[in-house]
Amino acid sequence: MKIKTIAGAGIVLCCAAALATPAFQIEYAKLAKPPKDSALAKAACATCHVPGKPALNAYGKDIAAAMKKLKTKKLTPAIMKALAKLDSDKDKVNNAAEIKAGTLPGDPKSKPSK
Repeated sequence: MKIKTIAGAGIVLCCAAALATPAFQIEYAKLAKPPKDSALAKAACATCHVPGKPALNAYGKDIAAAMKKLKTKKLTPAIMKALAKLDSDKDKVNNAAEIKAGTLPGDPKSKPSK
């Protein structure tokens, strides 16, 4: 009986997380306005998460920290502005420049070509 309860709870949590993700991605796309066919526009989850894992990458952690600091669960223009000058992935390109170029601000291997 315990195993069924634990498994059921896990399924519910996964479904809740899956339902929240598209809304956040839509809000992010509205605020960031990445180039349509860019890696950033196509990657969706990889913008904030380590590919293939639920863990946040450096950019995702910066977003989470800014949201926590502002005591909000909604991504806002103020949060995007606060993160713009940061270089979350330490690749010597700030987040705003990466977003404008359509590269991933949380992946040091993804940066604008010169």
